[in-house]
Amino acid sequence: MAYTIIKKDPTLKPYENDIARREKDYREKKAALCGDGSLSDFANAHEYFGFHPQKEGWIYREWAPGADEMFLTGNFCNWELDACPMEKKENGVFEVAFTGKVGDFVQAIVVKDGKTLRRVPAYATRVEQDPTTYLWCARLEDKAPYPFTVTDFKPPKHPLIYECHIGMASEEGKVASYNEFREKVLPRVKALGYNTLQIMAVQEHPYYGSFGYQVSSFYAPSSRFGSGADLKRLIDTAHSMGIAVLLDVVHSHAVKNVGEGLYLFDGTPYQYFHEGERGHHPAWDTKLFNYGKNEVLHFLLSNLKYWMEVFRFDGFRFDGVTSMLYRNHGLGEAFTNYGMYFSMNTDTEAVTYLMLANDLVHSLKPDAITVAEDMSGMPGIALPLKAGGMGFDFRLAMGVPDYWIKLLKDKSDYEWDVGNIFYELTNRRRNEKCIGYVESHDQALVGDKTVMFRLADAEMYTHMSKNSESAVIDRAVALHKMLRLVTASLSGDGYLNFMGNEFGHPEWIDFPREGNGWSYHYCRRQWHLADDGSLRYGQLEAFDKAMLSLLSGKHTFGKTEYGLWQHTDDHVLIYEKAGLIFAFNFHPEKSFTGYFIPTLEAGEYAVSLTTDDPTFGGKGNVSKKATYTAQPHYDGRVGFFCYLPSRTATVFRKKTKRK
Repeated sequence: MAYTIIKKDPTLKPYENDIARREKDYREKKAALCGDGSLSDFANAHEYFGFHPQKEGWIYREWAPGADEMFLTGNFCNWELDACPMEKKENGVFEVAFTGKVGDFVQAIVVKDGKTLRRVPAYATRVEQDPTTYLWCARLEDKAPYPFTVTDFKPPKHPLIYECHIGMASEEGKVASYNEFREKVLPRVKALGYNTLQIMAVQEHPYYGSFGYQVSSFYAPSSRFGSGADLKRLIDTAHSMGIAVLLDVVHSHAVKNVGEGLYLFDGTPYQYFHEGERGHHPAWDTKLFNYGKNEVLHFLLSNLKYWMEVFRFDGFRFDGVTSMLYRNHGLGEAFTNYGMYFSMNTDTEAVTYLMLANDLVHSLKPDAITVAEDMSGMPGIALPLKAGGMGFDFRLAMGVPDYWIKLLKDKSDYEWDVGNIFYELTNRRRNEKCIGYVESHDQALVGDKTVMFRLADAEMYTHMSKNSESAVIDRAVALHKMLRLVTASLSGDGYLNFMGNEFGHPEWIDFPREGNGWSYHYCRRQWHLADDGSLRYGQLEAFDKAMLSLLSGKHTFGKTEYGLWQHTDDHVLIYEKAGLIFAFNFHPEKSFTGYFIPTLEAGEYAVSLTTDDPTFGGKGNVSKKATYTAQPHYDGRVGFFCYLPSRTATVFRKKTKRK
C-alpha cells in the first residue's frame, strides 16, 4: 500500500514497513476489541461499571481480577467494612445492589491475601475527602442528564487556544470555581478573540500542586472547583459564545498513591499498569499504563467517550504523548534521525492506543479536535489514520517556546539572527498541522518565569506605569508583542496562550505547598493589572486582541508564508502570508527611514497593524493613515519604501479598489 505520508515525504520510504506495522497493529487490535461492532459500542465501560441508580437503590460494579473478596462501605451502612459484600462474577467483575441516597460517601473494600484494602471506586464520577475521616471517597451522584442548551456546536478548524487552570483563575488567594471562571474569565476569553478553551486539571488528583497531571480518579471532575453540573454549565456557556472546549486529558500515567488511585487497586501491581521498571516513570515518579491489556484499553477509551458525551467536550489535548511513544519516555533524546522514531525503543502498544483513541474521538464527533503534546516530532502523528498517520489533528510546536527561552537567556539582542528565527518558526513537517505558541504554563513553573517577567524582571514592580520612563520596560513591552506576532503568524495552523500571559502576567506559577508557607500568591491571576488604565499591561492585552482579530480575520492560519527579505545586520525580517506583508525590525536601536518593503504584487498598501501604535504601548511613529505604492524598482523588485522604527513590527495589506 502506498501511504500518503510517504508520498509527502519520500525520505520515509525506508520505514514503510514500520508504518505498515503500526497500521496493522491498530487494525488487529480494533478487530479484537470490537468484533463486528464499532469502537463506540466497545467504549461503554462507564455505563456498566461504577454506580448506577435502579428503581430501588443502586448497583455497583468493579473490575478487580486480583481481589479475593470485595465489599462496599459508606454512610449507608455506618462504615461497617463487611456489611455489604459484593458478588464475584466472571472475568474478575464484582457486583452488589445496595440502598443508598444521593450524596452518600462510599468506598470499595478489597480483600487480598488476608489484607483489607480501602479503595476509591475506579469509575467514580464524584470524589471528595470525607470531612470526618479525611479519607478520599466516592460520592453518589444524581445521574439525571444535564439540560444543555447548545446541542450542535462545531469546533473551529484553526483553534486559537486559551489554556487555563480553573483553580488559579481567581485574583484572590484561593481555589477558584467552575462558576467563577464561567462568570468572570470566560467573557474575557471571548472578548480577546480566542475560540477554544483548553482546561487543565479537570480529572481528580489528590495533590493540588501537581497541576492536575497526577490523576487518581479518571472519571471524576475535580471537586475542588465545584460540581459536575457546574463544569457542564461552563462548557455549555462557552459553546453559546462560540468557544470550543478541550480537556487536557492525562492518559500517559497515573498517580502512584495507594488508596486514592488505581495503583494496587485489586492488590496487584499489574491490574492497570506494567510491573517493575516498565511500570514506573523515573522522572515523574508515577505509574505507567499497560496499553497491551484489553481491559486497560476499555477503561481509557471509555474515559474519552465519557468526557465527550456526558460533558460535551469538543476534544482533547493529550498530555505526555512523547512519554507514551518511547520506552525511555524520550528522556535525553534529541531525535536527530528517522531511525529513532522506528526502533526497539518505540512503544508500539502505546502507539496503537493513541490511534484507537483518535479513531474513537473522531467517530463520536468528526470535527473534534485532538492535540498531541509531543516534543519528538514523531512522523505522521498529526496525519489521518488512512494516510499512514496516528490520527491527531494537531501537534504542539513545543520547540518554539524552547527556542525563545534559549534565545532570551543565551543571546544579546544584537546577536539575534532573523534568518534563524524564520527558519526555527517554519521548520516543521508541512503536511502535519501544529499549534504554535510563545509560552504555555510549562514556561512559568516555579523556578522559571513568564516571558514578560524574563524580559523585565524587577522593573515590572516599579516601572509598569504609563507615566514611568524605563528602557528595560520599553524593550520588554516591544519584544513581548513582536514575539507573539511572529510566532502566531509563522509557527502553526493554530495558536495557544496560557491565561494571563496575553497581558504579560508577571512572575511565575507556584502552588501552595509547605515550602512556600502554603501561599496562593503565585497561584492566581492578577487580572487587575490588565484592567488598570494607568498601567501598561492593558496595552499588551489590547495588542493580543488586535493580533488575533487580524490573523483570524484574514484567515492566515494554515496558509503558506513566503520569505521576502532577511537582513542579518539590519535585523529586519519581512515575509508575506495570506495577502499580508509582515515587516519586523528587531534591531535594538536602529530605526530605518525609507526601508524597502518587497511585495509579491504591485498596488496600494496600508497599515493593518503595528506594534508601534500608542494603543499598544508604542511611540506612534508609524502612520496608520499613510498609503504606500508598491511598484517595480531599479533592481526589478516590486515594493515600497517606509519607516521601520527599532523594535517594531508592522503588518501591511493591499488596498482593494472601490467599484
